[in-house]
Amino acid sequence: MPARQAKYQRVLLKLSGESLKGARGYGIDPDAVNYISSEIKSIYALDVEIAVVVGGGNIWRGAEAELEGMDRATADSAGMLATVINALALQDALERKQDIPTRTQTAMTVQQVAEPYIRRRALRHLEKGRVVICAAGTGNPFMTTDTAAALRGVEIEADVLLMAKNEADGVYSADPNINSNATKFDVLSYDQVLQKKLKVMDGTALTMCQENSFPIVVFDLFVQGSLERIVLGQQVGTLVCDTTDICR
Repeated sequence: MPARQAKYQRVLLKLSGESLKGARGYGIDPDAVNYISSEIKSIYALDVEIAVVVGGGNIWRGAEAELEGMDRATADSAGMLATVINALALQDALERKQDIPTRTQTAMTVQQVAEPYIRRRALRHLEKGRVVICAAGTGNPFMTTDTAAALRGVEIEADVLLMAKNEADGVYSADPNINSNATKFDVLSYDQVLQKKLKVMDGTALTMCQENSFPIVVFDLFVQGSLERIVLGQQVGTLVCDTTDICR
């Protein structure tokens, strides 16, 4: 048993594609991927069951391709494949650099490189101490990887959705890079996020979390140790939940 007791026993970590590009403008930065894998190891060492949903924006953005004239459904399918590339890069870092058993499951069929996403199989992997990386979003066009993260988190009955950000340490009243008077929130209710039109995740994903009372923590992954502190129950980033009185 670990010396420190984790507050959350099963988590869903949402990684944006941008987090994998590191200092590069495009693609995958091995240093960034290795750093992320080491942060995941810090909570794996606490006997926490971990599932990860990865985005693909460092390689491909379906909405941008649509603006350039590509069919949106086709563009989104290409984006799903981009998330598979990111998932395989993260899987390799977890297994080869951190010695953590990992399985990649995809919502699109690519059997040569990954398993199909099957909820019961994912749960069994988690119970056996394997990190499960969920790629290809929900498998449907017009759906973001935020929605995939909310869906997978609810499906596997995770305790919390950890929304890892790059250069954003929580939810603010306005963009702090533009407005110096922007204030950071420690705790918000789902209703407050909707009323204030705060940028936490897309509306479909937020509604799914609200309907299933699935709490969200928005934090900066690149503040070293932040992931571990959240799992240990410390105040990091912004917590979004049912009501601010019961979430503290």
